[in-house]
Amino acid sequence: MEDARALADVVAEGLRDNGMAVDLAFDGLTAAEKLGHTAYDVLVLDRDLPGLHGDAVCRLVADREDRPMILMLTAAGGPDDRVGGLSLGADDYLAKPFHFPELVLRVQALARRRPDARPRTLRAAGIELDPVRRTAVRDGRVLPLSVKEFAVLEALLRAHPGFLSAERLLEQVWDEHADPFTNTVAVTVGRLRRKLGGPPVIATTPGVGYRLG
Repeated sequence: MEDARALADVVAEGLRDNGMAVDLAFDGLTAAEKLGHTAYDVLVLDRDLPGLHGDAVCRLVADREDRPMILMLTAAGGPDDRVGGLSLGADDYLAKPFHFPELVLRVQALARRRPDARPRTLRAAGIELDPVRRTAVRDGRVLPLSVKEFAVLEALLRAHPGFLSAERLLEQVWDEHADPFTNTVAVTVGRLRRKLGGPPVIATTPGVGYRLG
């Protein structure tokens, strides 16, 4: 949630390059609307938002039972500003200007701290995936996955042994602008299957979705 569109676009693109699905809001009212419709893992929040101040958005989110972790990313970087932001319910605070790799690490750390977060290394069907180190191995063989292939595999591992529909994968791995009628999910899963090799490990049930078997 950032009103400086150029900065927001750069941050979003950088996070996507690190395998995250990212939605944007440029004012507080749009932010509050999106937070009411989508369950996010982490909220990167500017304080000085138009429409509805970032502090109000923070209070709104912090009071929810099932809420995203909150990282305040703001130009107000003094000690009193940091204390004030954390007292509103933010989980972390990073002042602008910032070092982008640090932002990525902080977002990843917050996602791991969520109450429902899974263990760091995900394992199933002979596959081991480390979301932090960005490594995936099957039966001792390193998998050369693209960003989206890695994210799809991570989502399937987190859902194991359950199914994930194509719509749910599209929501988790891509973003709100993804075309719901696209065959992007099927194409990416097809590439992932080839890289995983045999025996086949991703099962498909028509009308239900995909699962690791």
